[in-house]
Amino acid sequence: MRKAMAEEAAKGDHHFSHFGPEANLLTELEAVFQHYGESGEGQTRHYVHDIAESEQFGTAAGTFTEWESFSEGSDLLFYEGLHGCVVTDKINIGKHADLKIGVVPVINLEWIQKIHRDGSTRGYSAEAVTDTILRRMPDYVRYMCPQFTETDINFQRIPTVDTSNPFIARWIPTPDESMVVIRFRYPQGFDFCYLLSMIHNSFMSRPNSIVVPGGKLDLAMQLILTPLILQLVERKRRAS
Repeated sequence: MRKAMAEEAAKGDHHFSHFGPEANLLTELEAVFQHYGESGEGQTRHYVHDIAESEQFGTAAGTFTEWESFSEGSDLLFYEGLHGCVVTDKINIGKHADLKIGVVPVINLEWIQKIHRDGSTRGYSAEAVTDTILRRMPDYVRYMCPQFTETDINFQRIPTVDTSNPFIARWIPTPDESMVVIRFRYPQGFDFCYLLSMIHNSFMSRPNSIVVPGGKLDLAMQLILTPLILQLVERKRRAS
């Protein structure tokens, strides 16, 4: 990726990033989604981030493993990544998914987390991380943000402490210093009274949005998503 960024920068493109389509196999990703939906089959591979994963997968950090087929007899395909709902003039990945979930912090919190993570684990300076953020911004706006319009449910973490200047923040706000806004694209069929009774200090901010304390995120996900996943499994078994 660093080599590709250097090559693009030499051509005058200073905004090349792994958020954009040029750095990803999005057509192939859509094909995997479609093929799995039709046959329950497909292929995957892993990106090796560090030495620990290098030892686990037997290949060098910064490379990909070989393609391998999914295990037979699976009920669901779970994709966790950046491009599960990307829509362009050439592809529409999200249309192949039965349940689309977005999980994202507000932008200043996201930047704080990145600055601290890259500084502590990769040794990057705050200035280097800032340059990375600025380089990725066009692709973030074009390809990341629009996906959260396509999702069925969004979980957005919002800090309740001052994060107005993320570039000088000394700490990442904790879950107890945050709230989570959960937005339902189609709120019909959800028992919000039940959710409010089960999640202490939660409240409705809009007819399709419930707000929960940050420390209750895991509980909220379990209460909301477990029935939906069980429904998907049941639909699959009936179709079989």
